[in-house]
Amino acid sequence: MYINEAVSSGKISGNGNFTQKCHLFFQEKFGFKKCLLTTSCTDALEMAAILVDIQPGDEVIVPSFTFVSTANAFVLRGARIIFADSSSSEPNMDVGTLKSLITPKTKAIVVVHYAGVASDMDPIMDLAQENDLYVVEDAAQAIDSYYKGKPLGSIGHFGVFSFHETKNIISGEGGLLVINDERFVDRAEIIWEKGTNRSAFFRGEVDKYSWVDVGSSFLPSEIIAAFLFAQLENLEQIQNTRRKIWNNYYDSFLSLDSNFGIGLPIVPEYATNNSHMFYLVCSSIEERNNLIKGLKKNQILSVFHYLPLHLSAFYKSKHDGRYLPNSTSFSERIVRLPLYYGLTQQNQSEVIRTVFEFYNKINDTK
Repeated sequence: MYINEAVSSGKISGNGNFTQKCHLFFQEKFGFKKCLLTTSCTDALEMAAILVDIQPGDEVIVPSFTFVSTANAFVLRGARIIFADSSSSEPNMDVGTLKSLITPKTKAIVVVHYAGVASDMDPIMDLAQENDLYVVEDAAQAIDSYYKGKPLGSIGHFGVFSFHETKNIISGEGGLLVINDERFVDRAEIIWEKGTNRSAFFRGEVDKYSWVDVGSSFLPSEIIAAFLFAQLENLEQIQNTRRKIWNNYYDSFLSLDSNFGIGLPIVPEYATNNSHMFYLVCSSIEERNNLIKGLKKNQILSVFHYLPLHLSAFYKSKHDGRYLPNSTSFSERIVRLPLYYGLTQQNQSEVIRTVFEFYNKINDTK
């Protein structure tokens, strides 16, 4: 219905009625100061890199255990990436190591909220303030998730979200840049509009618009915004359904943790869980790979997740050589189980049964 409405309006090129509806939704529900829809979370990260004025030689601290876009957006501006290890207990970055990674060349810290679960933001923000650094929250997976009651994406100078088809709220491709520091609001809008002051022109603030800064075509079409707005209107229902699935997995697999030493997701006291992802942490890469094969034999798709960026073909030679054991360990041992809005109780029960069959068989052979 909304897509038809967008098409019928004759305004489908972007920054129209549905774009504004989406912006208003995020500002009202989460208290974000300024929101700009983007064609992807990658674009939102690239906008953030421009806004903090990354220059060649600047250093940016990024977790190694993340998607390539988290780092690549800053590499495109000439930054040198300093990778942070995961903590030993969960995949988010080890906050205790960050101070040792800061040098006079450090300009920003990019924090990833893995699986929608918050990193410990207070000490990160304290470090940033002490060292005059910018903080970008990569909240790609973290819509409707919180840190000590604060929405993720609202704490750093910038927050970015993804609406890729794999996320809780989707538009096929799509993203959002949140600007929490008012110093950057006007320039963000210019960068978003190809480096022009076009938005100010349409508000009547200038009598013509022109090229005034760098920028690109970061804003999505009204068709994408219309699809997204329909999803946002159903956010509560979508989240409740995902939480029910996540909780069922967790409760079912508690005995795996106690009997087989299989790790379950950890949600610290300061964080909430938006049920973006459910994963198991196997005891070894061999066990993980065999579990994936066993599930596949039963026509169940399970996948591992990120390969550590510090070991990637592109950046390995540029990495400073530090050993990052925890991000490597999580990369080798995590297996992600099916979790999506339309997952039926019967299908989830089949996943759970197959996982237990796999581990019971291992136990029988010991």
